[in-house]
Amino acid sequence: MSSILPSLDATSSALQAERTRLEVIATNLANAENTNDVNGQVYRRKQVLFESLVNTSSAAGAGGNAQNGGVRVTKIVDDPRPLQVVHMPGHPRADANGNVTMPNVSVVEEMVDMMTAGRSYEANLQALQAARSMFTSSLKIAAGS
Repeated sequence: MSSILPSLDATSSALQAERTRLEVIATNLANAENTNDVNGQVYRRKQVLFESLVNTSSAAGAGGNAQNGGVRVTKIVDDPRPLQVVHMPGHPRADANGNVTMPNVSVVEEMVDMMTAGRSYEANLQALQAARSMFTSSLKIAAGS
């Protein structure tokens, strides 16, 4: 990704990363009560891991693809926290003691994460709009000279 304004690349990468984070949160919420997935396993909460991208002079000098900053999703991993065990004797997946293993998804935690990701997305969108506005103003000034 190369641009006239390097800040646009950084902001654009942050928007893409937050969009991925919001999609994963939506998947977690959709599976919060899912006792089995397509493989018959209990759903595990997913987490998005980000990596900071920094422009290094060695990468630029070596003919590499230097990034002007920003962030990217490195991978989506399962949350290692233990699954929840809930006593529900009438549930079809209950064990002999009436316990059902449920996903390790907390709806409250996912909603907080969604609000945080949404606000981060909005902040990056405002930064992108401000950069576009400054770029447009500079073109008007250049055209007027």
